Amino acid sequence: MKKRIIVLSGLLLITLLAAGCASGAKPVPASNAPAASGTKPGGELNLFIWTEYIPDAVLQKFTNETGIKVNASTYSSNEDMLSKVKASNKGIYDIVVPTDYMVKLMIGQGLLAPLDMDKIPNLKNIGTQYLNQPYDPGNKYSVPYMGGVAALCVNTDKVREDITSFEQIFDPRYANSIVALDDFRAVIGLTAKTLGYSMSETDPAKLAGIKEKLLTLKPNIKVLDSDSPKTVMISGETSIGFMWNAEIALSIAENPKIRIVFPKEGAYLFIDNLAILDGAKNKENAEMFINFILRPDVSKMISDEFPYLNPNLEAVKLLGDSYINNPASNIPEEVFKNGEYIQDVGGAIDIYNDIWTEFTR
Repeated sequence: MKKRIIVLSGLLLITLLAAGCASGAKPVPASNAPAASGTKPGGELNLFIWTEYIPDAVLQKFTNETGIKVNASTYSSNEDMLSKVKASNKGIYDIVVPTDYMVKLMIGQGLLAPLDMDKIPNLKNIGTQYLNQPYDPGNKYSVPYMGGVAALCVNTDKVREDITSFEQIFDPRYANSIVALDDFRAVIGLTAKTLGYSMSETDPAKLAGIKEKLLTLKPNIKVLDSDSPKTVMISGETSIGFMWNAEIALSIAENPKIRIVFPKEGAYLFIDNLAILDGAKNKENAEMFINFILRPDVSKMISDEFPYLNPNLEAVKLLGDSYINNPASNIPEEVFKNGEYIQDVGGAIDIYNDIWTEFTR
């Protein structure tokens, strides 16, 4: 979630979203409809996915249509997912949902299985601007699921200052009032941006400066939460959040006094992807599941509950005004022009881990 590994055309995105809004709800094209009833394949599927990222109703719908039982477990960061995958025997998980840079890293480590695209015809519903990206040329190992930004949000009843940048949240006046993602790449990344550095900085001297700056933010953090940071924003326990855009969108829906802020330093951008692990025991079921998720009606169900950026253009056509008119869902094009996708930092990851350990202890 993420240096600009993939290049999105923000203008094209907004145009497509606007077109979807204008067209209104449409019936699902016949080619994307469920297959005719018959013998269900059955079996099971082991899904390892981010928390708050897929509705239970979607998993149940898949089971009802196919007879395949989905065993879902969750994680809160790419690095958490990677460590658990590498520590587990092959076959424990079938599908994972890595972010752009993590897809590239996992391909390089031989952790992902090639996809049989003949079994995933609904890939045609994904916008071409999201396909064939440098982290996975030809989409041999992954297909886009959802994306967006990590940005700031502010409760305007509690914060009178006009917040426009990451730099402002370091102000001591905001002691014990911020909820931030429990994601070291995101939080260290925002700190790097305040110093004019890349979110994927690897220079040890610059990282030392980033660490020094980050530690000044610690008194301002009330909660670190990647799972449901919206909870403390909606309740009023915190007045500023550094959160995923869908969490901000849901916060705004509950409390109109909350507004999203795309920091002038540039937001943290990401595209998450569905991928099958090498050695998956249920590869055919996994490809069936991926194709199911790419159906417009199913993708719409996901966005209705978790309103991230949706790369499924046919699903966007089905989404209503609540998605299109929420600035945290329908992200302005300039955000994509100014934001940054993070990259694998190689051996510098040890420095990042050390920084985060000191910050959180």
